[in-house]
Amino acid sequence: MRLKTKLVLAITGLVFLIAGILSLVYVSHLVDAAIQQSYDANRMVANQVRFALQQALETGLKDQMIAPGDKAKLMQLATETIHSSKILRAAIDAPVMYSLTVNDITITDTQDNIILTTLPGSPAKLDNRQKYSDLVAADPITKMRDIYGPGKVFDIVVPQDRDFEPFLGVHVGVRTTLLQHVYEPSMQEAVELMAFAAGTALIAAFLLSNLALRPMEEISMQLDFLAPIPAGPKKEGEEEPRLDTAERVSTKIEQIGQRIRNVEEVFSALKENLDQILGNLQDGILLFTGDGRAVLVSEAAQRFLNREKDNILGLQANEIFDRSTVLGRTLREAFDAGVTLVQEEVQTESGRRLQASVDFIYDDRTRTGLGALVTLHDLESVEEIESELELSRRMAAIGRLTAGVGHEVKNPINAIVVHLELLKNKLAAEHSPATRHLEVIDAEIHRLDRVVQTLVDFSRPVELQLREQDLRKVVGDVLALAADELTTHNVKLESQLPSTPLIVNVDADLLKQAVLNVTLNGAQAMPNGGTLRVTLEEERRVAVLRIADNGVGIPPEILEKIFDLYFTTKSGGSGIGLAMTYRILQLHHGSVDVQSKVGRGTEFFLRIPLAATEWGRRHLQPAQVEETKGLQT
Repeated sequence: MRLKTKLVLAITGLVFLIAGILSLVYVSHLVDAAIQQSYDANRMVANQVRFALQQALETGLKDQMIAPGDKAKLMQLATETIHSSKILRAAIDAPVMYSLTVNDITITDTQDNIILTTLPGSPAKLDNRQKYSDLVAADPITKMRDIYGPGKVFDIVVPQDRDFEPFLGVHVGVRTTLLQHVYEPSMQEAVELMAFAAGTALIAAFLLSNLALRPMEEISMQLDFLAPIPAGPKKEGEEEPRLDTAERVSTKIEQIGQRIRNVEEVFSALKENLDQILGNLQDGILLFTGDGRAVLVSEAAQRFLNREKDNILGLQANEIFDRSTVLGRTLREAFDAGVTLVQEEVQTESGRRLQASVDFIYDDRTRTGLGALVTLHDLESVEEIESELELSRRMAAIGRLTAGVGHEVKNPINAIVVHLELLKNKLAAEHSPATRHLEVIDAEIHRLDRVVQTLVDFSRPVELQLREQDLRKVVGDVLALAADELTTHNVKLESQLPSTPLIVNVDADLLKQAVLNVTLNGAQAMPNGGTLRVTLEEERRVAVLRIADNGVGIPPEILEKIFDLYFTTKSGGSGIGLAMTYRILQLHHGSVDVQSKVGRGTEFFLRIPLAATEWGRRHLQPAQVEETKGLQT
């Protein structure tokens, strides 16, 4: 079934259901009103007949002499009076002729023996009837069943007493089939309203489905424009399958994703081959990105710079080239001025003759700087580096292709996500048939987004391996790891952890490193020992890890710089720990805050979002505080 058909059926069904429920409520109120109105009117008729009966008895028995205990004689005279009263006869005949719901009017004695009635055939005894008051007090389902079921006659009884004792009774019979005719026009209106609502819903559903799917059609056209997909081989006589709009978009995105993955595989293979070639070269090669960071270093470059490869990758050019050396000064001047250096001959302090080149790489269309290539050639060597330069340019071209494809795909993906959320809101009804398909589309779009983002960020060294973890265990592992360090610094640990799990979706190894950096910094901030307090708690769907020490504190003038890369106030410090902590928390959509007072201590706040599956399912219990030395808990 196509998505448009599902949307039409879902919206029509929903509107029809609402209209049906409202119509049923309306009909139920009509039935209640008809029954109550009929009861009030017919009881008034019964009272009028009882009044006429009373007048007839007073007139007919006025001059009659009856023994006080002779009830039979009294009943005989009353019966003769009732039969002879024309006024009473007219009083019971008129309502039957003109009332819409009265079936019959009968006067009986206390044993339900009929004295006077409008029933055909003149029966001797009134049959057993259900009281009309029971129908008035019944629930709506019972009322509907009685009204629409087999015809029944309900009885309204008004007694005629004598000396405060029952003597005669006036019975007004109301037939259910007559009640139906009272509100049949209103019932017809309700049915017509339901039919009109169903037709309107069908038209509205068709228009809304077209409006909702129009953005997806535009996305499909944009995907075709971005990367036209060639049609595959088709057998003779075979028709191309007709896909739904959502299926077409999903298929095109999957095909584009496959192309991106193919480009990534080509790039990986090319980089591997390039590394093998560079390993065999005698010339030194360094490749820099647009922001001046080294992303590729050949084995020979380590010998020219007297530095290990791992100590060069990721550094800025001004951090790699030292002005105290002739080679470093020459290269730094070229980078600082942004001037290409073409085979500049340099003689090092050791007398070694080198040839240095700096080649800045630009985009051919926009002239945007993409990076730089530094080549160091030993003039005593006869090796040429033309092939390596060609490979470097190819890698730069692949980088441009990767960035372009990633940029062009990200925009349609963002548009898809926005419109998909709008479509979800429009189809928010529970158990909607389209909900499952929307969830599949949403998952696939986010998966594709991750692939594209990974491709765009290929030069970044951090790649998260997210898993759902209990944050208590992660923090416990860190404290266990830091136990020896805390003991060495004579630091006492106070840990306050919740008694229920705090589930977060994190890369446990990276998060442990971030927490360990802060923990060890706190211990090192207390050279004479002290107390390190670690508290884990939940605040509005966010896990908050607080690490507080009572050390020397951080001066206000440098508090804003502590997360800067390579900034440190410790002798022998690298300035990487807190910067890495800040980066790791950013990668996990968290944050790091710090509060400090000189001489009183510092407190770090590490905030990490809880896993979405845990929202609303847990309620934290009061935490337990344990005081330990080192980590003896």
